[in-house]
Amino acid sequence: KTPSFVAHTLHKENMVVPSTTTTLFLSSSSSSSDEDNNNNNNNKKNQEKNIPSQSRFEGNIRNPTTEEQKVMDEMILKMANAKPYELPNAVRRAFRVVSSPPFFLRIVELMDAAQDDVEQEKLSALATNLVSTIEAVVSTTEDQLDERAQTVEQIVKAASEPDSGEFLVPLSPERIVAMRNTLTTLDPSTLDESFLSTVDAWMNKSHQDGMDGMVGILQKVLQMYAGTAVSRARTAQKLSQPGNAKSELLETLLLADTDTWDRELQQGLSNADDDDLTSAAALMSEIQRTIESVVLGLENGSMAQRVQAEFLRELVTRVEAYQQQEK
Repeated sequence: KTPSFVAHTLHKENMVVPSTTTTLFLSSSSSSSDEDNNNNNNNKKNQEKNIPSQSRFEGNIRNPTTEEQKVMDEMILKMANAKPYELPNAVRRAFRVVSSPPFFLRIVELMDAAQDDVEQEKLSALATNLVSTIEAVVSTTEDQLDERAQTVEQIVKAASEPDSGEFLVPLSPERIVAMRNTLTTLDPSTLDESFLSTVDAWMNKSHQDGMDGMVGILQKVLQMYAGTAVSRARTAQKLSQPGNAKSELLETLLLADTDTWDRELQQGLSNADDDDLTSAAALMSEIQRTIESVVLGLENGSMAQRVQAEFLRELVTRVEAYQQQEK
């Protein structure tokens, strides 16, 4: 549940209300395919009928792509061949995907397409075991979700004005710094799937209640989480190289407010040429290396992977836009 203090202290007169709030960013410049356009049209129809989406994450509000379905098939095959005691951890790591209707429908489709009885029995057993496993995971994680709600509340409260407790949107630089300081001082182990599920639930509830300013604040939480998580992973994997211009620029962007990305890119790349370590092409190469090493190494289908992937995809879009402007 969204805590009552959010509803009582939200200062609507100072809100900037975005037209759509279905992704990690207030306006997404990614993807113009027919499939995405159809999904956007469906979302608009749902909004007109006051039918809320089940999730505010981009990867959870559309039908899976062909590539995502392949990942889903790999997950199903892996789970079907897993030991029974391995199933709970697998479910926890990708709970949002595994517990979704499309996942079970895909199991049925694979059962129908199975070539032998053994494969059919494995898939049938998986579907049965998943139901009981999901129920067990839900019951054992309720306390953890309550704890994560307190964690999210800490970060969101840092966005409120110290004197009045109101949320003035757009947030001031001081409030954004306060939010980031709160997030980065938390135990990294608390920034897990339960944390992301909690933010997702709050975003959905805020959207249903017409609190678009709060949706924007929660998007900031996700952006800060993604940048911090990617930066920490880069450090752990020794991808971050002090003294290397493109690496340092990427680190600056990861830990900066996303609203300042265009300015940071202008400052970091304006004096570069194609052979410079800080050229746009070099930065794109560094981002791609990070995606391959960090994001693709996360659990397939997990919310952490989706959030971090969307965050870096938006950064790629901004760099590409800069390149187009400079031509």
